[in-house]
Amino acid sequence: IFGRERLNGHYGVGAFVIGNTISSIPYLCFISLIPGALAYYLVGLQKSFDHFIYFVILLFTSTMLVESIMMTVASIVPNYLMGIITGAGIQGIMILNGGFFRLPDDLPKPFWRYPMYYIAFHKYANQGFYKNEFEGLSFPNNQVGGPPTITGDEVLRSFWQVEMGYSKWIDLVILFGMVVVYRLMFWGIIITVEKIKPLIKDYMAASPKKSSMILENPSSISSQLEML
Repeated sequence: IFGRERLNGHYGVGAFVIGNTISSIPYLCFISLIPGALAYYLVGLQKSFDHFIYFVILLFTSTMLVESIMMTVASIVPNYLMGIITGAGIQGIMILNGGFFRLPDDLPKPFWRYPMYYIAFHKYANQGFYKNEFEGLSFPNNQVGGPPTITGDEVLRSFWQVEMGYSKWIDLVILFGMVVVYRLMFWGIIITVEKIKPLIKDYMAASPKKSSMILENPSSISSQLEML
């Protein structure tokens, strides 16, 4: 639909990217709020309203990030099936390096820790969620010879290896920044593809003409060889 309307000159690439982003926000809010409310209280997370709102906003931002990644992939790959495969592969790699299945210190450093761990948006989503749930709490300490209780900050620092130098709101801001970056990538790729596609079509159309001219005039080739 965008390709046809773009050829008809109805609107530009920037208008499409902005319209696509704004039009998806109500639906993403809907699927973040209702399933998020069901899951949040069923698993026994913190009951306060501000913790719940942060959880919903975090879920909404992560969902919007996933959509931005898939839109970026869809603007590159040739068909729908390849888009699903490529997008799922990218998100699978991010999940594996997000600090949940393998803790940050256990990730191999040359590639998977630097830079993949910091590129994966799951790192900031997980850490924001952990901080939202564990900060300000205390738990019984089962370690022999230790204090009777252990704070949530110590659990985050020692068990989950969370970066405690900034608050959970910074994690949320980083996620919003990644949404903007992926949307700008989406915009840039569409413009680039629009400029490159005609060049590729012209080249592909010119190549058969050249080969047919060579087949029709073999004497020209022989004369050129004689001159050499």
